[in-house]
Amino acid sequence: MEGDPTLRLRVFDLNCWAIRYLSKRRQERVRLIGDTLHQEGFDLVLLQEVWSERDYSDLKAKLGGCYPFSHYFRSGVIGSGLCVFSRFPILDTLLYQYSLNGYPYMLQHGDWFCGKSVGLVLARGSRTTLPPRSCQLHAEYCREKDAYLPHRLVQAWELAQFIRHTSKAADVVLLGGDLNMHPEDVGIRLLRGWPGLRDAVAEATRFEGCEDGCTLVPNNCFTVKTELLPFPLGIRIDYILYKAISSFTVKCEELKTTTGTAPGMDIPFSDHEAVMATLHIRRQGQAAGANVGTAEPTLADVVTEARTEVGVGLRAAQRQRYSTGRMAVLALLLLLRQAAAALGALAGLAAGQPFPKLSFSLLAFLAIGILLLATGLHLFHTMEVKMLQGTEEQMRMALRALQERP
Repeated sequence: MEGDPTLRLRVFDLNCWAIRYLSKRRQERVRLIGDTLHQEGFDLVLLQEVWSERDYSDLKAKLGGCYPFSHYFRSGVIGSGLCVFSRFPILDTLLYQYSLNGYPYMLQHGDWFCGKSVGLVLARGSRTTLPPRSCQLHAEYCREKDAYLPHRLVQAWELAQFIRHTSKAADVVLLGGDLNMHPEDVGIRLLRGWPGLRDAVAEATRFEGCEDGCTLVPNNCFTVKTELLPFPLGIRIDYILYKAISSFTVKCEELKTTTGTAPGMDIPFSDHEAVMATLHIRRQGQAAGANVGTAEPTLADVVTEARTEVGVGLRAAQRQRYSTGRMAVLALLLLLRQAAAALGALAGLAAGQPFPKLSFSLLAFLAIGILLLATGLHLFHTMEVKMLQGTEEQMRMALRALQERP
């Protein structure tokens, strides 16, 4: 940074909840988001759940003067929903789609169809290399009985590994997004500890907004109130995390969240509150290194806890694989029995016996349908087992490395 060893970086992060044809007052909210970003003039804008590319194009056209550089990440069936607007030149981009992302037959949730991912943008600002990442993890639909916890932990682990292996050439690492985890959850502790990220809410010198930095609050008209009954103040599931590498230091000077409705309007921007951070980046005289930020004994406990939960998910996936495999075998046997019955019926026709075409056809189609469905589910759960086994093995190796360090 020539002439000035410091840089103040203003970051805006928002889960937009912008689904075409389904979201309430979507076009109006997208317009409000564009107006606010145009007025505030942030340096980096990280958005999630912008699943309509037309909405992204509208925002890009509106914000082109303030944010000349932008990128939209395409993934899955309906899209990752991730996009980045930047005041700094974007040099390169990369999208990583998580290996596990829920179940395709859970149509009411839809996470599998989104192709949940992390998007990396390599930006250059004032001689500082900034690779901000916008991401979203699998949603938590039931905290008491969270069937998706192993998948979300696999995503958190892959995200942590992605950060560690793509940040070595950077000066400052930024991660913003809807992580769908509470601050004390094992996945967040894993993200903070393994790649050494710092939480902007915990580090901020000044804070303004919802209590405890909550981003999903009961008084938002778009939230499902019943889901927040155990949390009267709301929950914090949207984060801005960061760390400095090489010869830089980063400090969060100020962090804000939106509170309630947009200025002059009767609706908020989204069902999530936006998170806005001002980061003070300073060049140091000596290299600071890129070591893991959490004390190793504590980090070992976190990795052990995460590995245990992944193991629970692995055993559940193995049971589902066995059940679907058994169902496929039974359907195949039924189909073979129908084939044998058909041969017998054809032989009976020669003797003048009637052939029950309707009942035979219905049972045969039922057997074929069950066979195809069970085979598809068996293949899916086989892949799920392999992904969980691979993650558990990676965690075992990481844990052994932590324990063997002097």
